[in-house]
Amino acid sequence: QVQLVESGGRLVQAGDSLRLSCAASGRTLSSLAMGWFRQPPGKEREFVAAISRIGTTGYVSESVKDRFTISRDNAKNTLYLQMNSLKPEDTADYYCAAVSASALQLFTAGSQYAYWGQGTQVTVSS
Repeated sequence: QVQLVESGGRLVQAGDSLRLSCAASGRTLSSLAMGWFRQPPGKEREFVAAISRIGTTGYVSESVKDRFTISRDNAKNTLYLQMNSLKPEDTADYYCAAVSASALQLFTAGSQYAYWGQGTQVTVSS
């Protein structure tokens, strides 16, 4: 079983930067493809970014690709989401997710992930 714990969410102002972290336990992070999703208030969950097991392949949603970066440190068993130039529309609960995968696989659909964290709240004020 894999446990995922997100952290780093908080209230920020538009234009600020924020880095979210997702700490994994129960399995070595290098065995898992990882992703970030978010759920804005009153809306459905949406894909944000994904990264392969070994971190050489990554993909970021078109809506945030110029501002968000996904990365991972397998030695620290931690996934990151660097968010720059935050906008009020980035306000959401952010979730990390994980699934066993081959080295270069990554996934953009929530249904493809087996493990989820409890989420961390990001609020961007205008």
